[in-house]
Amino acid sequence: MSAGAYYVFVAAVFFLYWTVAGSRHARLAVVLLANYLFAARYGLFYVVLLPVCSSVDFLVGLGLMRFRAPALRRLLVGASVALNVCLLVGSRHMGWMLGRLGGGAAQWDWVFPLGLSFYTFQALTYSIDLYRRDADGTHSLLEYLASVSFFPTLLAGPITRVADLLGQFSKRPMLDGSEGGRAFFLIGLGLLKKTFLANFLAENLVNRVFDTPTLYSGAETLIAVYAYSLELYFDFSGYTDIARGVGMLLGIRLPINFDRPYAAVNLTDFWRRWHLTFSNWLRDYLYFSLPGKRTQAMPYVNLVITMVLGGLWHGITWPFFAWGLLHGTGLAATRAWMAKRGRKRKPANVWAKAAAVFGTYQFVCLTWVFFRASSLENAFAILGRIGSLSVGFENISLTLLAALAIGAATFAVRKQWYAWVEDRFARSPFWVQAAALLGLALAIRLLGGRGNVPFVYSRF
Repeated sequence: MSAGAYYVFVAAVFFLYWTVAGSRHARLAVVLLANYLFAARYGLFYVVLLPVCSSVDFLVGLGLMRFRAPALRRLLVGASVALNVCLLVGSRHMGWMLGRLGGGAAQWDWVFPLGLSFYTFQALTYSIDLYRRDADGTHSLLEYLASVSFFPTLLAGPITRVADLLGQFSKRPMLDGSEGGRAFFLIGLGLLKKTFLANFLAENLVNRVFDTPTLYSGAETLIAVYAYSLELYFDFSGYTDIARGVGMLLGIRLPINFDRPYAAVNLTDFWRRWHLTFSNWLRDYLYFSLPGKRTQAMPYVNLVITMVLGGLWHGITWPFFAWGLLHGTGLAATRAWMAKRGRKRKPANVWAKAAAVFGTYQFVCLTWVFFRASSLENAFAILGRIGSLSVGFENISLTLLAALAIGAATFAVRKQWYAWVEDRFARSPFWVQAAALLGLALAIRLLGGRGNVPFVYSRF
């Protein structure tokens, strides 16, 4: 779905939703219809697949709310986990699995054009939360179907606990002018991040260097790695901003997904700031489910296992395995160091903090090489070019440097300043907000480049 078509779709859903907002069943029906129309854009069979799988999880939830026998509850939650793991693996890796039979993975991409990872993550929160008795369920099939496949989160999150969505959908939504202004601010900010930073960096440096690293100097390759770290952040956080803004237009609050991750002082801090809903999901539903946490070494081993599985979720390839292994090993080492020196220990002064932030960022950028690379050979070619220490900046334009500088500078903006700008925009007259959004749309049209560049995480 193109960007223009998506916003026309959102506008239609918005007006229809608020027209019937006084009726709980009617507004839930509008959301459910929007969810399935959005999924149908990628394939009509999703209109059958999603409700069938969701209905099974809903019935599992009814059983978990009713029955108390441990064996039966384990059987029910096991059925939900098996269903969603099969759906996750199938939607993410069916092309790869069929490609092993012949023809290559690309030939089978049509089988699951829309990955359902984020849907399955949300569905599993419901079953597991009910099994653990950590949340209340619902007896309304309509409410559950509307919540678990909520269209702003279907493509790339943020991963939202179904119990949280159920609680919001059960209440009559409210939307005043200030809240609507904040929603438009988030949508506009997300478009800025995606169009003027993420896409620009990808098209003018990152893709070229990673495709043919031998054509670039070591210095240019290193700059491309830093550029990719910014591209990935602005691409994914831009999508999250748009999803949160669309949710707010419907009176639904979605969770924050990023908190200035490249200002982290260590890897533990990084994963408290980067893709928060995914890292929290891995912690709450995978790490805490692994056995052996009472032994001294197993918590560290489980960290490595969790991150390796998190890496392989992105793709069953050696580069993603290496990415997960590096992060898992780094997290385990960080936790061991913190346990030895004291968990609450912070950098002693501003210089120590700057050194900690710098070191953490370098490690994260090293791991991004494997995350972005098409193969281990490609990753080592990138690292080899950097290791050559060759210097040359023929492919680094002033415009590119400006984009990098602007991207890096955003991490120095204080949260209070950001909140002030958002608040001022939200409180501005409607015509000021409309003029700003119109100016943004025109700027994207004139300067945003050609084509419809998909979000990086839309393929997951």
